[in-house]
Amino acid sequence: MAGSSRRRAQHVCASLLGSVFLSGLAWAMDGQLRAQEMPSQQGPPLRISVNRVSVGVTVSDSRGKFVSGLARADFRIFDNGVEEPIAEFLPIEEPAQFLLLIESGPSVFLFSKDRILAADALLTRVAPDDRVAVATYSRGPNLVLDFTSDKGAARLALRQIDFRSGFGELDLFSTISAAISELAPLPGKKTIVLLSTGLDTSPSMDCQTLLPKLQISDVRIISVSLAGDIRKPVKKKKLTAEEKLSRAEIKRGFAEADGSLRGLATATGGRVYFAKDTKDFQKAYAEIADLLRHEYSVTFVPKEFDGKVHSLRVEVKKRGVRVDHRPAYLAAKEGSSQAESRIQGQFNSQAALH
Repeated sequence: MAGSSRRRAQHVCASLLGSVFLSGLAWAMDGQLRAQEMPSQQGPPLRISVNRVSVGVTVSDSRGKFVSGLARADFRIFDNGVEEPIAEFLPIEEPAQFLLLIESGPSVFLFSKDRILAADALLTRVAPDDRVAVATYSRGPNLVLDFTSDKGAARLALRQIDFRSGFGELDLFSTISAAISELAPLPGKKTIVLLSTGLDTSPSMDCQTLLPKLQISDVRIISVSLAGDIRKPVKKKKLTAEEKLSRAEIKRGFAEADGSLRGLATATGGRVYFAKDTKDFQKAYAEIADLLRHEYSVTFVPKEFDGKVHSLRVEVKKRGVRVDHRPAYLAAKEGSSQAESRIQGQFNSQAALH
C-alpha cells in the first residue's frame, strides 16, 4: 500500500469516527486516554540458526473440507523448483498454537463487538492441548492473555476486552510485524487468527514493506473481516455531492482493506473470511477451529544457505485438492546478520494470566 493509500485509510478511519461522533454514539478520547498508553519496549536480539525449513501445508477438497489421512509419501516439496527429500513430517493432530489478534477501537465496539464475541465458538471447538493467546491492537499491540491451554481463561479474557480504550489509529501492519517477530522462536505450528477491518494507518510500514517478512515466516495468518457492518452506509434518500464523494472514498478504502486481509493470508499460506451475518461468522469460526488442527508440517534440509529468498512449492499426490502453504523462505547463512532478527514492539501486558 503506497503513501496515498495510507492517507486514504486514515481518511476512512477519520470518516468513520466522524460519523460516530455526529450520531452521538461515540465518546471523547482525550489526553487522559493517550496518557494511559504504555510506551513500546524493545527486546534483545533473537539469533536464529537456520538448518532446516518447516512448511505448514493445508489440504482441502473441492467443498472446502479438510483432507485427512495423508502421509509423508503423499507430499513433494520443491526448493527453487528443485525437489528435496522430506526430513520430517508431523501428523494432522499436532497441537496448535494461535494468537487471537483483535482490532480494538470505537467503530469495532459499536458495530462489530458481537462478531468478535462470537469467536467464543472458536475457543470452545479447539482441542484441549491447543494453546491460545489473546491480544488487541489499535495504535499498537496489547497482550491480554499469554499462551495457555486453559480455554476457560481465554474465553473470559475475550469477554472482558474493553474496546472503548482503543483509538482511531489502526496500526495493522506494524502490529502484524511485531507479532510475527514475537512468535518466531516458538516451535511447532503457529497461527495468527486476525479479527480486523483491514484498515491500516501504520506510519512507518505498508503492505509491500511487510510482504517479504510474511513470505519467509513460518507463522500462518487466518483473517476474518469485521468490516461488513461498518461499511454499510446509513440509508438516506438524497445525498449531497460532498456526501457522495465521501462514500466513494470510504468504499475505495474498504476495498483496499479487503485486499490487505487477502494479502496477509495469501503470503503466509492462510485463508480469509468475509462473513456477512451471524451465521457466516459462526461457520467461519468453526472452520478455523478445524483448520488449526488440519495443517500438515513438512520439513526439509536446504542444500545451501546463500542468504537469498527461495521459492517454495508443495504438491500433493491426490487429484482435485487445494494446497495452501507459504510461498518462500530465507536461506540465511549461519552466523550472518541475515540469520538474526530483533523482536520489536513487544506486547504491553495488561494482565498476565497463565
